[in-house]
Amino acid sequence: MRPLAQATPAATPAATPIARSGATPVATPTGSAQTSEPASGTALTPPGAFPAQPMGFYTDTTVCIGCKACEVACKNWNGLQGEVGPLTGDSYDNTVALNGENWRHVKFIEQFSADRAGGRWLMMSDVCKHCVHAGCLEVCPTGAIIRTEYDTVVIQADVCNGCRDCIAACPFGVIEINPVSDTAMKCTLCYDRLQNGLEPACSKACPTKSINFGPLDELHQMANARVQQLNAQAQTASQPQQAYLYGGDPSLLGGLNSFYLLVDRPEVYGLPPEPKLPSKNIPAASALGAGGALGLAVLGAVSFRKRRMDEFAATRAAEGEEPAAGEEVAR
Repeated sequence: MRPLAQATPAATPAATPIARSGATPVATPTGSAQTSEPASGTALTPPGAFPAQPMGFYTDTTVCIGCKACEVACKNWNGLQGEVGPLTGDSYDNTVALNGENWRHVKFIEQFSADRAGGRWLMMSDVCKHCVHAGCLEVCPTGAIIRTEYDTVVIQADVCNGCRDCIAACPFGVIEINPVSDTAMKCTLCYDRLQNGLEPACSKACPTKSINFGPLDELHQMANARVQQLNAQAQTASQPQQAYLYGGDPSLLGGLNSFYLLVDRPEVYGLPPEPKLPSKNIPAASALGAGGALGLAVLGAVSFRKRRMDEFAATRAAEGEEPAAGEEVAR
């Protein structure tokens, strides 16, 4: 019998969204700041937690080596199953995709010529994007999906009813049902660790610092500097400038709290170039529904009029009168 997957940390009452903390950070290196005692009025913030501010991941795909240490650390900390499916034979990727048991997924993208004389590997550690405008949070009927004080999106396993609405609403294919708990599960950005001043397990385990964790404003500064560096190197080598940030600004669902430095089109990495929220479909769906209702109303009216005309024609014929113009005797 397989052990039950550990419930997400958000299943506890502490996962309820709370007001921004007034805690003062202790002077420590970026990404590992601890807090002093919470200020007055912030008793819900655990002592020693990270300050309640937007936190996230910046992933530099150019330094990912595909070691999968992030996958292992994520599974180990969250008590997720370590089993993998059948090998595809197409890649070194043995987890294939994000799902209810794989909250981290290292993608392997081969770009080689037919004769294998030249090319490159593209690798990316994928995870939930913790969108500023999250489609999963929009559609959840039970309130199981919440936004925490760190601006991250967390599923409370004990409130989830497994309806799967969030799976269809996520444009990134992040969420799936955990086969052990039968509830939707995904990355929590190690919410329980943040509440105890600990860095998320995946970024802590990353040996190349491909996965960077910290306050979003600091991550954006770091990422923009890295893009400038790579593009400057490409220009010096007479190569096209192609490094850019995916989800690093509000143009993509209001911004992604887990964003990426990429060197090719988003589709190459399996990312949608223009992800959409479910609410964006409401105007079109409403117009279609209204048009359909109007069409049915017109069809009903025409059908009703024809039936009445046939009845009048039948009555006239029974009385020996000639049918009026436009009337047909019902046969």
